[in-house]
Amino acid sequence: MGVETHKTFCRFCHANCAMEVDVEVTEAGRKVIEARGDPDDPAFGGYTCLKGRELPDSHNAEHRLHHSLVRDANGEFQETAMPDALAHVAETIRRVIDEHGPHAVAVFMGSGGYQNSAAMAASLSFAQAIGTRNFYTSVTLDQPAKVFTTARYGKWMGGPNTFSESDVALLVGNNPIVSHYSPPGGVPPFSPSRRIRDRKAEGMKVLVADPRESDVARLADIYLPVKPGEDPALLAGMLNVIISEELYDRNFVSAHVDGFEELAEAVKPMTPEVAAERAGVDKDQLVAAARMFAGGSKGCAVTGTGPEMAGNGTLTEYLVTCLNTICARFKQEGEKAAIPGVFTNINGPRRAQVGPPMPMFGAEGMAKSRFRGLGQLGFEMPCNVLADEILTPGEGQIRVLISVGGNPVVGFPNQQKMVRALDDLDLFVQIDPWMSASAKRAGVVLAPSQCLEREDITNLSEWWHETAYARYVEAVATPPGDVIDEYEMFWTLAHHLGVQMNLAGGPLPMDRKPSKEEFLDLMTAGCIVPPSQVRKDAQAAGGAAVVYEDKHPVVGPVEESEFNRFNLAAGDMPAELLRYADNPAARAGYEFKLISRRSKTRFNSIGHPLKKLREKTTTNPAYIHPEDIAALGLEEGGIVEITSPHATIHGVVKASNKVRRGLVSMAHAYGDADASKEDVRERGSSTNRLTSDEVDYDPITGQALQSAIPVKLVAA
Repeated sequence: MGVETHKTFCRFCHANCAMEVDVEVTEAGRKVIEARGDPDDPAFGGYTCLKGRELPDSHNAEHRLHHSLVRDANGEFQETAMPDALAHVAETIRRVIDEHGPHAVAVFMGSGGYQNSAAMAASLSFAQAIGTRNFYTSVTLDQPAKVFTTARYGKWMGGPNTFSESDVALLVGNNPIVSHYSPPGGVPPFSPSRRIRDRKAEGMKVLVADPRESDVARLADIYLPVKPGEDPALLAGMLNVIISEELYDRNFVSAHVDGFEELAEAVKPMTPEVAAERAGVDKDQLVAAARMFAGGSKGCAVTGTGPEMAGNGTLTEYLVTCLNTICARFKQEGEKAAIPGVFTNINGPRRAQVGPPMPMFGAEGMAKSRFRGLGQLGFEMPCNVLADEILTPGEGQIRVLISVGGNPVVGFPNQQKMVRALDDLDLFVQIDPWMSASAKRAGVVLAPSQCLEREDITNLSEWWHETAYARYVEAVATPPGDVIDEYEMFWTLAHHLGVQMNLAGGPLPMDRKPSKEEFLDLMTAGCIVPPSQVRKDAQAAGGAAVVYEDKHPVVGPVEESEFNRFNLAAGDMPAELLRYADNPAARAGYEFKLISRRSKTRFNSIGHPLKKLREKTTTNPAYIHPEDIAALGLEEGGIVEITSPHATIHGVVKASNKVRRGLVSMAHAYGDADASKEDVRERGSSTNRLTSDEVDYDPITGQALQSAIPVKLVAA
């Protein structure tokens, strides 16, 4: 009895900050009472964000679900034992598959599900076991181009230059200080503000392009306030300067790059004068930024989710790839590989060359949607066809949806359409510790254990670790009521259905439930160090992180028999740039644009139920430049009506001279489908109500316009 302190890591978001937690031990069980940063951790050094420090509230809140809920014949939720709830779900899935086939069942993996190290593999394995093509993740909502389209231009097997070794960094619409996210090569989400300041003190130059002066923009050596959705103009203008002034790495391009001539021709019209005018930035600053980026010996250009959500996402990611490629921003022979990835099977050696082509979409045999010519991206279908796949009768119509820690009501575009789709299902299953906006519309709500109540590894966050850093943490708190791990839910459903789940290392045992350690070992088969060994090493270290310096891969020499080259002309992207240049975006009478932003007190929709976070941010403010507030006759703290071509929402006016004129800046994934003017101060509004999945979408990824949304503003 008493209070114990344990080393663990946070799973509020994907940063996985190292923590110490105090646990009160009584006869009733183990209750977490405080969480703070671990000052001894080699990567984090005591850093956590305010969201993570609210883990005790997340685990102990009175309104947390301790039991699963199943709707009765009268439509009322009834507390139901987990085995009975899962048996009910399995029975419905069996009936639907028997009547309509396996594609009538869909699984959506949301942001919350990703915070369980086993949930992604478990949900995908379940979907594959029942034979459905309808597996979806939140990746296709906000950043499909950087995951699925850049691979077609070529991927360097040694990885990109890392942040800690770079002398220049270009961040396009990326605010890692708040989002705790950046692609590999960008700012690791471990005390990001301090990390940037330290690197700047060592001489690093930081370039930031963003429509608003974000937290990271205030640290920039050059800040480019690019117009929302016009990132391609800025990037093409920088490429124009780098190519015309021959600042690129000519030896690298000659040895490893095809399509350079086509790229050079495509960026010719985007002179600094033309590009700066369209992008809304100063011409001299654009030129200076291009020279600064190309002049660094090592560096990396990365994007956030905003530029992809603002339209032209694939073109934007292509141009960033071009910048990194022609400036040779990659690890070379003899250097340590960029991201060692202890738990991630990279599927190939680390070499100083371009890897073999990776078909990520459109290849023969990849599944196709029934809508808009869209198809499978990697192993998943694009989220922006999900509502139509549910609502439209015919072969393949979805009748059952399982949402793993997602929140489709506030996270998907065309909110009212998604609500109709969820209500149309034979069964909507929401795995959620809270009665979220989506859980309230479900037929079954399955209550999961939370992070400090289960074992986990740091497989999600290792894409940002520049060393071979690994964690295996134990459960330190007692799960309340009748909650279980998500991997157990999917295993139980598969067991009921009599189907075999398989992982990278082979089949799961289906005659008995595997332990979490067994599951993780099978899931990560072929990795540098298996989870079971990391567990032993972590236990020997008192639960702390283990850094396997001797196992960090080193970039090897070129293997001539497997030689490949970058192809910057793939997918006709140079021509796509020319089409963009000839077709400026039309305003169509909507004089403002709404851009998305991150909130310090939320991770997408995660965090809304927590008391202290609610007190810090009671609504979803509409940030507007003071001069626009005056010109529109609005008032600070008043209500503004925001109308797009598709719908209307409301926001509480907040003045900010960090937002350029003509914009309104709001966080996404707020509110609920019934949020209104009357309760906007307490609930906030969902900007996704303003969007459509049927117009203004990327023809490859299907991603809808979710930032740079044309809107009109009037006082409400």
